Amino acid sequence: MQAFLLFLPLLFFVIAVSFRLLDNSTLLFLQKDILVNSSNVSKELLKEQIQKSEDKVFTGKLKRALVFKNLHQGFLLLAVASLIFNTLYYFL
Repeated sequence: MQAFLLFLPLLFFVIAVSFRLLDNSTLLFLQKDILVNSSNVSKELLKEQIQKSEDKVFTGKLKRALVFKNLHQGFLLLAVASLIFNTLYYFL
């Protein structure tokens, strides 16, 4: 059990990185000739384009990219929280 707790932050981090790799929002924007400044597209821009776009396929892909972005951030928070928990558990 303790060995599992030791590697739990790493597991959450690997899952978070996997969701980041699945988030292809920049590629979606470039395919529609929408220029973006960085490879990390903000949630606000994704939501704005979802509301503006009339293309159902493009909107569906943007929604999926937004879900992946949210899952990425959630698992990153879990990784940090479990790292803090593990540090407190082993040193206190």
